[in-house]
Amino acid sequence: QVQLVESGGGLVQPGDSLRLSCVASGLTFSSHAMGWFRQAPGKEREFVAVIDWKNDNTYYSDSVKGRFTISRDNGRNTAYLQLNSQKPDDTAVYYCAAAVTMTRVVAAIPDYWGQGTQVTVSS
Repeated sequence: QVQLVESGGGLVQPGDSLRLSCVASGLTFSSHAMGWFRQAPGKEREFVAVIDWKNDNTYYSDSVKGRFTISRDNGRNTAYLQLNSQKPDDTAVYYCAAAVTMTRVVAAIPDYWGQGTQVTVSS
């Protein structure tokens, strides 16, 4: 049984930083691309970032490029999303996703989803 468990969300002020974690189990982590999505209240889920299984290729949405960084530790079966210079528009539930290819992640059709972690950016 595959599980993706996110953590690290919380309430932060504009300009603050936060690091989200996604621990995977039940799959060969080092063979899967990992991605992050988010869903704000009243909006559809949107792609945020993806990293390939080799940890040397990343891709970001324009809305977070330059502020967020995706990374992974294959030895710990964990993917990370570093959120810097946060804005109120970053408020959303953040979801982790895994897929056999980066393409499937970017197309929002990953093989597995996590349950999400709430990030709220407010003064």
